[in-house]
Amino acid sequence: MHSRGQTWETTRDKISEEIAAGHLPPDSRLPSEPELCVLYNTRRHSLRRALAALVGEGKLRVEHGRGTFVERASMINYVIGPRTRFRENLLAQGLTASGQAISEMQIPASARVAAALGLVPGALVTARSWRGFANDLPISLGWSYHDVARFPDIAERRKANPSITAIYKTYGIEDYRRQSTTIFTRLANPHETSLLMMRPGQSVLIVQKVDVDLAGNPIGFSEAAWAGDRVQFTFENAPTGEVVSERTDDVQ
Repeated sequence: MHSRGQTWETTRDKISEEIAAGHLPPDSRLPSEPELCVLYNTRRHSLRRALAALVGEGKLRVEHGRGTFVERASMINYVIGPRTRFRENLLAQGLTASGQAISEMQIPASARVAAALGLVPGALVTARSWRGFANDLPISLGWSYHDVARFPDIAERRKANPSITAIYKTYGIEDYRRQSTTIFTRLANPHETSLLMMRPGQSVLIVQKVDVDLAGNPIGFSEAAWAGDRVQFTFENAPTGEVVSERTDDVQ
């Protein structure tokens, strides 16, 4: 006896899950109907109902003569303003924020990192990397650097509290501000393309920032690569006396 195959609802949900996970990236064309029927173990009638439902939900689009494509997701509007946090930014847009630590180790500071932190090149810094997610889709890769002489056990303290703001307080730094922010675009390298689930040849937005204590001494340098086709930045003017600063480490 032949299997009846998956229901159209199950097929719809499976395709939707693959879109959300980035396995079917924006603007990618779906395989032919016969191939999709095999992939999702469904009949053509059920497949067409599933695809029509996803078109209605805005997840797919049909281009006559070309095929069915994954619709480009709405751009995330990342607002940089006074005391903005990564989690709060995404929550305001109905998105769930999460972070995945990749590595943390002590390394000699490169000339670029040393200059940002006011150190001698080669001085030990704690380097940390992570991925940031909106729902289950990766949107950023981040790297942060801290002077080992000033923050000797920052990796251990991070285990007790992942918030960089809270960690600074354990070192007696009650508040801090942004000294500088640099933003530019470049082509994503293969490592970034893989971790951000991007197509080769796409661009990333690079955000570099230096944070200082209230005495003006550099305390942290970080750099983040954001998926250029998923995120846009809006800078809000800070009220007089306040400093614009977004703190992406608070969810890592």
